Amino acid sequence: MFDGGLTMSFHKVNCPPVVGNISKIRSQCRTRPNPCFAVQMSSTLVQTDENGDFYESKKISGSSSTELKSQPQNSLLSQANTVGIIGGVSVLSTLIFLEKLVWWSSRNGEECVPFVVCSEPALDGCRRPVHSSEVNGEHIIIQNLRHKRIFLEKSGARCIVMPCHISNAWHDEISESCSLPFFHIGDCVARELKEAKLKPLDAGSSVRIGVLSTCETKAVAPYQQKLQNQGFEVVLPDKETMEHILMPAVESWNQRDIEGARNLLRIAIQVLLIRAVNVVILASDELQNILPREDPLLKKCMDPMDALARTTIKWAKSAKKVHRKT
Repeated sequence: MFDGGLTMSFHKVNCPPVVGNISKIRSQCRTRPNPCFAVQMSSTLVQTDENGDFYESKKISGSSSTELKSQPQNSLLSQANTVGIIGGVSVLSTLIFLEKLVWWSSRNGEECVPFVVCSEPALDGCRRPVHSSEVNGEHIIIQNLRHKRIFLEKSGARCIVMPCHISNAWHDEISESCSLPFFHIGDCVARELKEAKLKPLDAGSSVRIGVLSTCETKAVAPYQQKLQNQGFEVVLPDKETMEHILMPAVESWNQRDIEGARNLLRIAIQVLLIRAVNVVILASDELQNILPREDPLLKKCMDPMDALARTTIKWAKSAKKVHRKT
């Protein structure tokens, strides 16, 4: 968790309106509140004109606000290592990623990585395949995400990330014509696993990586393709495991049956481990935090957001060093 003495400064921006196949935010925070955690906020409300240029309208600090004379700005942030973040399916998933980004980048006394966030509300229909009648709605969502990417580029971001399992399924379309580094969460995971030099558990076979996700199609695709490109064999749960173990685990958690949810998730992980997988990727926000941190099974699991945060921090530190030398 965040340290109690940490102060975080961020910019709040208004982005193009979101339309299409989108529902209300339905995230629910499942982490225990930390009474020591306090964030002092200093934010700048920003608007754009018809050309996409920024006009600073007011500055807010705490509960008071002071009107400022509107002046056009080329970008919000000028740091060479500014990270642009397209928010995930839920605000919670975005905040969890920001926690990792802020805490890990500053835990050795260094400055926090500068970032600007453009939050995306929940995307409806993530748990069912897209039918022909929904293709147009999906196209609209992709267009909105692409507009947010462009918005972040104009904000002064020097790289883009999407801490969202589902949005990364459309990474190629969203990143089209992007001139900045745009990290794909699947690439980050596959790269770290490749660097780990894992050995096959079955003689004569490839290294097997399991993927667990409550969104059977959208959230799995970004990992399956990238892992296979790196030579890994991807193992997914069968239909019976999904219907009778994994999904009931999430339902039990939502109904506050903590032990029931944990036992079911343990079984789902074990089902994949029995099939000789080296690592199980938990590719759903809903699966995070179900097991206690000390659970030994977590040593066999991987949170993709960890890999994305590490990659982002590594890039930010490198970009900062290069900027200092020039």
